[in-house]
Amino acid sequence: MYALVDGNNFYVSCERAFQAKLEGVPVIVLSNNDGAIVSRSAEAKALGLKMGEPLFQVRHLVEQHQVRVFSSNYALYGDMSRRFMYYLASVAPEIEIYSIDEAFLDLRGMERYHGGLAAYAAKIRMEVRRRTHIPVCIGIAPTKTLAKLANRVAKKNADLGGICYLNTAEKRLWALAQIGVEDVWGIGHQYATKLYAAGIRTAADLAQCTESWARKHLGGVVGARLVRELQGTACHALQPSEDGTLARQSIACTRSFGTPLSAFPDLLGAVGAFTSRAAEKLRRQGSAVNTLTVFISKNRFGPEPPPYTFSTVITLPMATDDTGELLRHVRVAVKRIWQPNTVYKKAGVVLDGLEAAGQQQLSLFACPNRGEVRAQLMHELDRLNKRYGAGTIGFATALSPLGKHHAPWLGKADRRSARFTTCWDELWSIR
Repeated sequence: MYALVDGNNFYVSCERAFQAKLEGVPVIVLSNNDGAIVSRSAEAKALGLKMGEPLFQVRHLVEQHQVRVFSSNYALYGDMSRRFMYYLASVAPEIEIYSIDEAFLDLRGMERYHGGLAAYAAKIRMEVRRRTHIPVCIGIAPTKTLAKLANRVAKKNADLGGICYLNTAEKRLWALAQIGVEDVWGIGHQYATKLYAAGIRTAADLAQCTESWARKHLGGVVGARLVRELQGTACHALQPSEDGTLARQSIACTRSFGTPLSAFPDLLGAVGAFTSRAAEKLRRQGSAVNTLTVFISKNRFGPEPPPYTFSTVITLPMATDDTGELLRHVRVAVKRIWQPNTVYKKAGVVLDGLEAAGQQQLSLFACPNRGEVRAQLMHELDRLNKRYGAGTIGFATALSPLGKHHAPWLGKADRRSARFTTCWDELWSIR
């Protein structure tokens, strides 16, 4: 049996964990740069506020119903997620962290130690709420796809008490009938349109398809496995998690600017800051990069004509994880694509062609000792920034003369709450 544990309205729940006055009132959390809605409380959903909706389009609803609005507070959400996942890892023999607020648990054999899995899930749900104040729903089923579906059923049906356990064929058939085919894990918009045209409207309809039909119309073996999972046959085991244990094939850091930029030093500083962040992630997973892509974008809704995005790709002479070396190439890349008297709204850097650091092919003229010294320097840089806060020490190219909290490329976060668990200056004070 697999369980999917999912934090309800996770970003909103993190805000409520430290502000009890938000309970029972409509709350929304915005994306980077305070653009669109990325998390909604149940009360906000009831008002008709939709996921991904730009704030300016629903400002009248927000003001009319006094909806509480927050900027994204990723330092808080990330730390709360870490606490959430740490507890889940202690109650199951194997865990796959699927996203910041979701995790699959392998519960095979747990009945002999904890009795019924429904009662065990209730205990997990209660402990997560007690430890983090985050409400969760849990779906339990013989396959990961069914566990995902069961979790959705648990969220839709308040009578289930946040837990849906598909331990019989009858329960599985009932749950499949509750979910539209467009909400099945692995079915996107295009496949949903195709399935509706074929008269397949619910997950139950899809589960009745033959494997040969699924192979023909749903992407070959992937579609066949999806149907088999809905029928109760496990085809997917737990995978390495997005928690630092999974080595990514590419690393990207892209942001929209809080203030449009046109001056070359400002644009270079923005791309340099994004490169520094990507390099930290690169070193954290023990990789080195071969290929560097840099892009800058104009405002596609502004008066300037297309093209809106300009990019360039640089193949490095030797794979590296050295921030200083990457910044040297970034300067060349930005010079190549920057145009004077042009206003830019977004930029980013993508690191591709990753390989294990320390095992890369050296240049004919490379000095091994210098590499060891630079590696130690990067280690100390990461250690100090981890201890004293991100951005405490960095390269001058990536720093703003106004200070790390006032860089012109930083996104808007006028409504951000305090970083209650990660910043000394913003901890709770008891009076």
